[in-house]
Amino acid sequence: MTNKPAISRATSILRIFFIALWLSVIVSGIGAYLLFPDEFTAPKIAEFLLRFQGEIWLVYLALSALRGLTLLPSTPLVIAGTLLFPNQPFAVLTVSIVGIMLSSSMIYFFSDLLGFSDYFENHKPGLTHRIKSRLEHPAGFAFVAIWAFFPLVPTDLVCYVAGTTKMNFLKFIAAVFAGELVLCILYIYSGNYLINLSR
Repeated sequence: MTNKPAISRATSILRIFFIALWLSVIVSGIGAYLLFPDEFTAPKIAEFLLRFQGEIWLVYLALSALRGLTLLPSTPLVIAGTLLFPNQPFAVLTVSIVGIMLSSSMIYFFSDLLGFSDYFENHKPGLTHRIKSRLEHPAGFAFVAIWAFFPLVPTDLVCYVAGTTKMNFLKFIAAVFAGELVLCILYIYSGNYLINLSR
Protein backbone atom coordinates (compact mmCIF):
# COMPACT_ATOMS: atom_id res chain seq x y z
CA MET A 1 0.00 0.00 0.00
CA THR A 2 1.13 3.53 -0.81
CA ASN A 3 2.16 5.58 2.19
CA LYS A 4 -0.01 8.67 1.64
CA PRO A 5 1.37 10.75 4.56
CA ALA A 6 4.92 10.21 3.24
CA ILE A 7 3.87 11.26 -0.29
CA SER A 8 2.05 14.28 1.12
CA ARG A 9 5.13 15.22 3.14
CA ALA A 10 7.38 14.86 0.09
CA THR A 11 4.97 17.01 -1.96
CA SER A 12 4.99 19.70 0.75
CA ILE A 13 8.80 19.71 0.87
CA LEU A 14 8.94 19.95 -2.93
CA ARG A 15 6.48 22.85 -2.92
CA ILE A 16 8.46 24.67 -0.22
CA PHE A 17 11.59 24.18 -2.31
CA PHE A 18 9.92 25.61 -5.43
CA ILE A 19 8.44 28.53 -3.49
CA ALA A 20 11.88 29.35 -2.05
CA LEU A 21 13.42 29.07 -5.53
CA TRP A 22 10.69 31.26 -7.05
CA LEU A 23 11.06 33.89 -4.32
CA SER A 24 14.85 33.93 -4.74
CA VAL A 25 14.45 34.45 -8.52
CA ILE A 26 12.01 37.33 -7.93
CA VAL A 27 14.18 38.95 -5.22
CA SER A 28 17.31 38.55 -7.37
CA GLY A 29 15.57 39.93 -10.47
CA ILE A 30 13.98 42.92 -8.74
CA GLY A 31 17.16 43.55 -6.69
CA ALA A 32 19.29 43.62 -9.84
CA TYR A 33 16.70 45.85 -11.51
CA LEU A 34 16.78 48.34 -8.61
CA LEU A 35 20.57 48.26 -8.14
CA PHE A 36 21.51 48.38 -11.83
CA PRO A 37 18.58 50.02 -13.65
CA ASP A 38 20.83 51.10 -16.54
CA GLU A 39 21.48 47.44 -17.37
CA PHE A 40 17.78 46.82 -17.96
CA THR A 41 17.20 49.55 -20.54
CA ALA A 42 16.19 48.66 -24.10
CA PRO A 43 19.61 49.67 -25.59
CA LYS A 44 21.48 47.55 -23.01
CA ILE A 45 19.22 44.56 -23.63
CA ALA A 46 19.74 44.99 -27.39
CA GLU A 47 23.50 45.13 -26.80
CA PHE A 48 23.29 41.89 -24.78
CA LEU A 49 21.26 40.15 -27.48
CA LEU A 50 23.78 41.10 -30.16
CA ARG A 51 26.27 38.73 -28.50
CA PHE A 52 24.19 35.83 -29.80
CA GLN A 53 24.28 36.56 -33.52
CA GLY A 54 23.53 33.02 -34.68
CA GLU A 55 20.79 32.32 -32.12
CA ILE A 56 19.56 35.86 -31.49
CA TRP A 57 15.88 35.11 -32.19
CA LEU A 58 15.97 32.01 -29.98
CA VAL A 59 17.63 33.93 -27.12
CA TYR A 60 15.10 36.76 -27.57
CA LEU A 61 12.23 34.26 -27.33
CA ALA A 62 13.77 32.57 -24.27
CA LEU A 63 14.20 35.93 -22.48
CA SER A 64 10.61 36.88 -23.35
CA ALA A 65 9.30 33.58 -21.98
CA LEU A 66 11.41 33.38 -18.79
CA ARG A 67 11.17 37.09 -17.89
CA GLY A 68 7.72 36.58 -16.36
CA LEU A 69 9.08 34.43 -13.54
CA THR A 70 11.05 37.47 -12.30
CA LEU A 71 8.06 39.89 -12.39
CA LEU A 72 10.24 42.31 -14.39
CA PRO A 73 8.46 44.39 -17.07
CA SER A 74 8.42 43.17 -20.68
CA THR A 75 8.46 46.70 -22.15
CA PRO A 76 12.27 47.14 -22.38
CA LEU A 77 12.56 43.73 -24.04
CA VAL A 78 9.93 44.55 -26.67
CA ILE A 79 11.57 47.92 -27.39
CA ALA A 80 15.00 46.20 -27.58
CA GLY A 81 13.59 43.96 -30.32
CA THR A 82 12.37 47.03 -32.17
CA LEU A 83 15.84 48.63 -31.92
CA LEU A 84 17.54 45.46 -33.16
CA PHE A 85 15.17 44.72 -36.01
CA PRO A 86 13.62 48.02 -37.17
CA ASN A 87 12.87 46.51 -40.58
CA GLN A 88 11.16 43.41 -39.17
CA PRO A 89 8.35 44.72 -36.94
CA PHE A 90 6.06 41.76 -37.64
CA ALA A 91 8.78 39.27 -36.65
CA VAL A 92 9.46 41.22 -33.43
CA LEU A 93 5.72 41.31 -32.71
CA THR A 94 5.34 37.56 -33.33
CA VAL A 95 8.30 36.53 -31.15
CA SER A 96 7.30 38.98 -28.40
CA ILE A 97 3.72 37.71 -28.29
CA VAL A 98 4.76 34.04 -28.38
CA GLY A 99 7.20 34.73 -25.52
CA ILE A 100 4.54 36.54 -23.49
CA MET A 101 2.01 33.74 -24.07
CA LEU A 102 4.56 31.12 -22.95
CA SER A 103 5.46 33.23 -19.91
CA SER A 104 1.82 33.80 -18.94
CA SER A 105 0.99 30.10 -19.34
CA MET A 106 3.98 29.05 -17.23
CA ILE A 107 2.96 31.44 -14.46
CA TYR A 108 -0.67 30.28 -14.61
CA PHE A 109 0.31 26.62 -14.13
CA PHE A 110 3.26 27.41 -11.86
CA SER A 111 0.91 29.01 -9.31
CA ASP A 112 -0.90 25.66 -9.00
CA LEU A 113 2.39 23.76 -8.72
CA LEU A 114 3.38 26.03 -5.84
CA GLY A 115 0.15 25.11 -4.08
CA PHE A 116 -1.35 28.61 -4.12
CA SER A 117 -4.70 27.32 -5.44
CA ASP A 118 -4.96 24.63 -2.72
CA TYR A 119 -3.94 27.10 -0.02
CA PHE A 120 -6.53 29.74 -0.95
CA GLU A 121 -9.19 27.10 -1.65
CA ASN A 122 -8.69 25.72 1.87
CA HIS A 123 -8.12 28.97 3.78
CA LYS A 124 -10.11 31.56 1.77
CA PRO A 125 -12.71 29.58 -0.21
CA GLY A 126 -15.28 32.39 -0.27
CA LEU A 127 -12.82 34.97 -1.55
CA THR A 128 -11.36 32.49 -4.08
CA HIS A 129 -14.78 31.66 -5.52
CA ARG A 130 -15.78 35.33 -5.69
CA ILE A 131 -12.62 36.28 -7.58
CA LYS A 132 -12.98 33.29 -9.88
CA SER A 133 -16.65 34.08 -10.66
CA ARG A 134 -15.68 37.67 -11.47
CA LEU A 135 -12.86 36.55 -13.72
CA GLU A 136 -15.10 34.00 -15.44
CA HIS A 137 -17.77 36.67 -16.04
CA PRO A 138 -17.65 38.36 -19.49
CA ALA A 139 -16.45 41.51 -17.71
CA GLY A 140 -13.60 39.41 -16.25
CA PHE A 141 -12.24 38.87 -19.76
CA ALA A 142 -12.15 42.65 -20.23
CA PHE A 143 -10.55 43.09 -16.79
CA VAL A 144 -7.67 40.69 -17.62
CA ALA A 145 -7.26 42.17 -21.11
CA ILE A 146 -7.11 45.75 -19.76
CA TRP A 147 -4.69 44.66 -17.02
CA ALA A 148 -2.47 43.04 -19.68
CA PHE A 149 -2.67 46.18 -21.81
CA PHE A 150 -1.97 48.68 -19.00
CA PRO A 151 1.83 49.18 -18.98
CA LEU A 152 2.16 50.43 -15.39
CA VAL A 153 1.07 47.17 -13.73
CA PRO A 154 2.83 43.83 -14.31
CA THR A 155 0.72 41.41 -16.34
CA ASP A 156 2.40 38.57 -14.44
CA LEU A 157 0.42 39.40 -11.28
CA VAL A 158 -2.93 38.78 -12.97
CA CYS A 159 -1.48 35.52 -14.34
CA TYR A 160 -0.79 34.34 -10.77
CA VAL A 161 -4.31 35.40 -9.68
CA ALA A 162 -5.91 33.58 -12.63
CA GLY A 163 -3.87 30.45 -11.96
CA THR A 164 -4.55 30.53 -8.22
CA THR A 165 -8.32 30.89 -8.69
CA LYS A 166 -8.27 28.38 -11.58
CA MET A 167 -9.88 30.75 -14.06
CA ASN A 168 -10.67 28.97 -17.32
CA PHE A 169 -7.29 28.79 -19.05
CA LEU A 170 -8.55 29.49 -22.59
CA LYS A 171 -10.45 32.61 -21.45
CA PHE A 172 -7.44 33.75 -19.46
CA ILE A 173 -4.88 33.28 -22.24
CA ALA A 174 -7.21 34.84 -24.85
CA ALA A 175 -7.63 37.93 -22.64
CA VAL A 176 -3.86 38.24 -22.07
CA PHE A 177 -3.31 37.81 -25.81
CA ALA A 178 -5.82 40.57 -26.64
CA GLY A 179 -4.35 43.07 -24.18
CA GLU A 180 -0.68 42.33 -24.90
CA LEU A 181 -1.20 42.29 -28.67
CA VAL A 182 -2.53 45.85 -28.67
CA LEU A 183 0.23 47.04 -26.32
CA CYS A 184 3.03 45.35 -28.31
CA ILE A 185 1.67 46.74 -31.60
CA LEU A 186 1.73 50.24 -30.10
CA TYR A 187 5.29 49.81 -28.80
CA ILE A 188 6.74 48.16 -31.88
CA TYR A 189 5.12 50.16 -34.65
CA SER A 190 5.36 53.54 -32.91
CA GLY A 191 8.99 52.75 -32.03
CA ASN A 192 9.64 51.70 -35.61
CA TYR A 193 8.10 54.94 -36.87
CA LEU A 194 10.30 57.04 -34.53
CA ILE A 195 13.44 55.13 -35.59
CA ASN A 196 12.68 55.71 -39.27
CA LEU A 197 11.88 59.37 -38.54
CA SER A 198 15.24 59.91 -36.86
CA ARG A 199 17.20 58.58 -39.83
